[in-house]
Amino acid sequence: MAATDEKNYITPEGFAALKAEFHQLYKIERPEVVRTVSWAASNGDRSENGDYIYGKRRLRQIDSRCRHLMRRMDLAEIVDASQQQHLEKVYFGAWVTLYNLDDDTELTYRIVGKDELEPSKGYISWVSPLAKSVMGKSVGDTVRAATPKGEETFEIIEIQY
Repeated sequence: MAATDEKNYITPEGFAALKAEFHQLYKIERPEVVRTVSWAASNGDRSENGDYIYGKRRLRQIDSRCRHLMRRMDLAEIVDASQQQHLEKVYFGAWVTLYNLDDDTELTYRIVGKDELEPSKGYISWVSPLAKSVMGKSVGDTVRAATPKGEETFEIIEIQY
């Protein structure tokens, strides 16, 4: 399996977001841009026609993003955290509260798919060093993980699904 074909683990909410973005781009934005490009093309000289030039560029961007979304959805393996069997351990979809033993802070993260990564919401990818270090661990376990600040030590203080 090529690196680009690796599993795309994703939550049901994340998959719904990919579908919604695809629908927005392909069914709503793309037809509007096509109409604009057609109208602009009918106005004659295309070499200095800003609407035409911008529209064609936007169409390429939309088509590129749609192809990317289709590939990601085709590779998606939806993992519903509510169906987890071992709720006492950290697995994909878990909300994990960690106590940073190095700087005396508490952090909460949700382990999600690559397409759902959103640090401002506390969503970290399952392939991140921190997520990898806590996967399969339980409350009370201590882990070391590479972070932007360097290697840090964390204690798992809560797991929720």
